[in-house]
Amino acid sequence: MPQMIILTGPMGSGKTSVGKLLACRLGYAFKDLDAMLVKATGKTINQLFAEEGEAAFRDRESAQLTGLKGSRKTVLSTGGGVVLREQNRSLLHALGYVVNLTATVDELTRRLACAKDRPLLSGEMALDERIRQLLVEREPFYADADIRIDTTAKTLEDVVAEILDFYDGKRAGVL
Repeated sequence: MPQMIILTGPMGSGKTSVGKLLACRLGYAFKDLDAMLVKATGKTINQLFAEEGEAAFRDRESAQLTGLKGSRKTVLSTGGGVVLREQNRSLLHALGYVVNLTATVDELTRRLACAKDRPLLSGEMALDERIRQLLVEREPFYADADIRIDTTAKTLEDVVAEILDFYDGKRAGVL
């Protein structure tokens, strides 16, 4: 029985906030893949993207993910693009239960309106259009999850309760 819960989804969907509360409720460790990359490199995500490009960033992300093999009793918050690589999606499922968090474009735009640390949102395109474009590109990969939860208009507690209901059902062999 996998003892890791992995949160995927677009930036602004609540992965880190939900992950921290979920880990606390379960008595599990919490890990954030982006924070692990920052710690390992000594550089911000923006610096990594600017200096090395997205492909090199994705290579580092895959390496960090591979390093989590054997982890138990852990909630992992991933970066929004970790699902782009098939090898990562396969590894996520091998590590544990994949929970995809999402929200409407309007909600994600509201949550990310002041974000300065999101390199894929910079540029000339309007924020809501860029978010919409990323969601369309990544939807088939986000859909490859054990459960999907729309976080729009839900509290952290509501989202965590949905995940716990799913996880408890899996552990009991009901789902």
